[in-house]
Amino acid sequence: MSVTAVLHSEWIKIRSARASFGSLVAVFAATLMITLLVFATVGRAEADDGGDPVSGAFYAINFAQIAAIAFGATAVSSEYVGGALRISLSAVPHRGLLYAAKTTVVAAAALAVGLATGFATFFAGQAFLGPYAIGLGEPGALRACIGAGIHLTLVTLFAAGLTFLLRSAVAVLSLLVPFLLIVSFVVADVADGVSSWFPDRAGQQVLHQDPSAGLGPWAGLAVEGLWAAAALLAGWWAVRRRDA
Repeated sequence: MSVTAVLHSEWIKIRSARASFGSLVAVFAATLMITLLVFATVGRAEADDGGDPVSGAFYAINFAQIAAIAFGATAVSSEYVGGALRISLSAVPHRGLLYAAKTTVVAAAALAVGLATGFATFFAGQAFLGPYAIGLGEPGALRACIGAGIHLTLVTLFAAGLTFLLRSAVAVLSLLVPFLLIVSFVVADVADGVSSWFPDRAGQQVLHQDPSAGLGPWAGLAVEGLWAAAALLAGWWAVRRRDA
């Protein structure tokens, strides 16, 4: 099969599976819904308290991360349900091509939705702030909108790589969701310098106007990219070494 045909088939898989496509839609829909709910109720009060106006605009990205993890995990785990991977390898015997095609399609879909989510979240929230609203001309605002999309893409790839390794979306969700919601915050309270190197914390530096951690915005994304690359390499090792 040609590379184009394999890419197209991988997109069909994602679009056809309710779990993966629903998670992809949830990255945008849930984030926008939470943004509208929060900014319509307490948006001006929070803005009046001062703080970082850029990072405040992306509050809902914390929840988008969970949907991004679910998308990366379910898009890959569908290959391990009912022997689907054997069928995929029958059609595309070259494991490297199959692996590259799936990760490419997952990354492209996550990036497209992530960028749309970043800009939509920013503009939707600012619509409720009146005199406190900021525009893309605010220092760090445009960078944060683009960075939000890249951050969500790297989170997705991190989850996808771990799912190739563990062969279970449930296992990956059980590991990463508590990590994002509990472990990362606990470690940040105890040793903030250490937590800034965690993938989620490092990636979120790009959402701040003036990052407080030692990592800069793009350096933080680079660190998160290394986490995602390590997970994808581990996943590739598992696909190449293990039987379908």
